[in-house]
Amino acid sequence: MSRYLPRITDMELSESLKAAGAVLLRGPKACGKSETAKQKAKSILQVDRDPQVAQFMAIDPSILLSGETPRLIDEWQFQPRLWDYVRHEVDDRSNKGQFILTGSSNPGEEAVLHSGAGRFISLNMRTMSWQEMGYADGYVSIEDLFDGKPITPKEYKLDIGTIINRLVVGGWPELVGSTLESARRINSSYVKLLAEVDMSRVSNIKRDPVKVTYLLQSLARNISTNTDISTIMRDIKEMDNNDISRPTINDYIDTLDRLMIIENQPAWNIHTRSSARLRKSSKLHFSDASLAIAALGLDSQSLLNDLNYTGFVFESQVIHDLRVYAARVGGEVYYYRDSSGLEVDAVIQKPNGDSAVFEIKLGEGFIEDGARAVLRFVDSIKETKTRRIVSKNVITGSSYAYTRPDGVNVIPVTALGVRGFR
Repeated sequence: MSRYLPRITDMELSESLKAAGAVLLRGPKACGKSETAKQKAKSILQVDRDPQVAQFMAIDPSILLSGETPRLIDEWQFQPRLWDYVRHEVDDRSNKGQFILTGSSNPGEEAVLHSGAGRFISLNMRTMSWQEMGYADGYVSIEDLFDGKPITPKEYKLDIGTIINRLVVGGWPELVGSTLESARRINSSYVKLLAEVDMSRVSNIKRDPVKVTYLLQSLARNISTNTDISTIMRDIKEMDNNDISRPTINDYIDTLDRLMIIENQPAWNIHTRSSARLRKSSKLHFSDASLAIAALGLDSQSLLNDLNYTGFVFESQVIHDLRVYAARVGGEVYYYRDSSGLEVDAVIQKPNGDSAVFEIKLGEGFIEDGARAVLRFVDSIKETKTRRIVSKNVITGSSYAYTRPDGVNVIPVTALGVRGFR
């Protein structure tokens, strides 16, 4: 049996079980949801594996909910009606921490789910961040940034080859400690099964694996960018020499979203002193940057030969990790770009309106460019009492961690994390 690797979600799950009757833990297949839930669960129902589940659903579903609590209902979406039974059971018991529901896809529109407000807390679980894998030590915590603490200088040197190899392997718990070639093969298989099996299985609609593959390749080429459907259509036509309709692409993208394979980054809406128009479309990301690499069949040498593309993949990895860390302060991760060219790669906003701004640069030589972009953006913002920028930052692959005289923090990705982990 493999050793369980602690996750930042462990802390969130413990807190949520004390606050609500049930916790919904969502995330892509193989990100570690079930193993994390098992650390807290006292009894388990594996909906996708137990052959008796369908019979009990027809006879007496309440039997499925009997057991020591917290009771884990693993892959609950295979029986969507369980949602309402859990909801009613939570009402009847009037106790906290009764159920953990895990799922690697969202139920379709045909599954009518009544609100779990007041009963459920929903947690998004992602693949492992660099801090969780032991690549980053959390010397600069997301909490410290929002507290406005300056960074005492500390050196973090990391060569580009190591960064690239880590991007290729990705954050899958089962691949921690794997060889580079083994990880590459498994990630390629993940993408292949996604195109050939999962895309059709999730809603029992047959989808063309070839077109799904072309779509994944197009999305991978446009990672960390604003990409519209027209661009994707042209891209696929160049690969396939056949037209693919807009409704088909929309359907495939919606299905990828249901499977939590893609996770887009929304635009941040704030007033600036400029009259420039805000870009409102989302930035494209995969749930793990390694999937983009696998979809294109790339290896470490390919990424080393194209550092421009590698920069986009690195940006996506950092956005992924910022999302994991932002959850500890209740924050959401946005980006900003307008028609004047004013932009920043990431903005984390807390519920109270406080925000931290980030530029992401793979190379140490681009730190100055990143700092200028951050300062230009902050100078343009019209702050209010409820919308304040409290932290200015550049995240890079390798550098010293320190606070510049102009107040911009320089943070190597290997220094970033959350407070109190491990």
